[in-house]
Amino acid sequence: MAFVCCWILLALPGAPPGVAQGLAPQGTQEGAQRETHGAVSRFFRASDGTRLHYLEAGPQGALVSTAPTIVLVPGWTMPAWIFSRQIAAFSRQYRVIAFDPRGQGESEIARSGYDHIRRSQDISDLIDRLGSRPVTLLAWSLGVLEALAYVHTHGDASLAGLVLVDNSVGEEPPPISGNLRRGPKLPHTVEMRNFVHGMFRRPQSPAYLDRLTEATLRLPEPASRALLAYPVPRSYWRDAIYATTKPVLYIVRPKFSGQAKNLANNHPTAETVVLGNDVGHALFVDDAARFDALVQDFLRRKIWR
Repeated sequence: MAFVCCWILLALPGAPPGVAQGLAPQGTQEGAQRETHGAVSRFFRASDGTRLHYLEAGPQGALVSTAPTIVLVPGWTMPAWIFSRQIAAFSRQYRVIAFDPRGQGESEIARSGYDHIRRSQDISDLIDRLGSRPVTLLAWSLGVLEALAYVHTHGDASLAGLVLVDNSVGEEPPPISGNLRRGPKLPHTVEMRNFVHGMFRRPQSPAYLDRLTEATLRLPEPASRALLAYPVPRSYWRDAIYATTKPVLYIVRPKFSGQAKNLANNHPTAETVVLGNDVGHALFVDDAARFDALVQDFLRRKIWR
């Protein structure tokens, strides 16, 4: 039975303006870079030739490569700049890489590769590009599955740890599908606007929500649908998370509290935190201060002491 990302039509919390917003159109030269509120915009070629984009920032500027590295992987259709607050907070101490998966943000809209194997290879290509190992992967929503696919296909030798945010990890109990809307299918633009607005429990500015919706619509609808039904059983993700011996932090809302409890009980290196219902799916935006403090405490205690 294929694992379907059940949160498709749930509204996700957005991120307020910050470090990585206001990006200009793509440059034309390979490796082009430009300053964006302290982050540098970079491009590289994945192993299949697709041009991918990421933002880089660090404690002494974005060119620092000696600081410990955190790689941020956003969710379904989301741009790297949704992590604006985390880029600002974490880059005071760490080298921060916020990734635009293929078809998202400023990365190329490739004709193919919207599957867990290719997307995990893109993460591997990015880590190889960075040249500073091991890195901590912080992945949210669909990014959780892609981080686990990376572990499944590439192992954890290049990882210092994992921070997995608000998606299933294949543990019990299975999540309850949120895609239960009745009636005729809505236009894709309306679905995506509803999706974006529904990610939040705390008010976000109309301009921010409009900009985030526009970013989600950049990925063509067929590609976005393909990302929502990776053809593997739930055990694929569970096997991956239990295969790693690296420290794991699992931060979720109450809908995943059962999985969090089982993971904490059964995984020797995992810690879990269940936030309240006052935050939405984009919980790192709704309560950035608490989220950032949880992650930084974990990094100091378990990874980079």
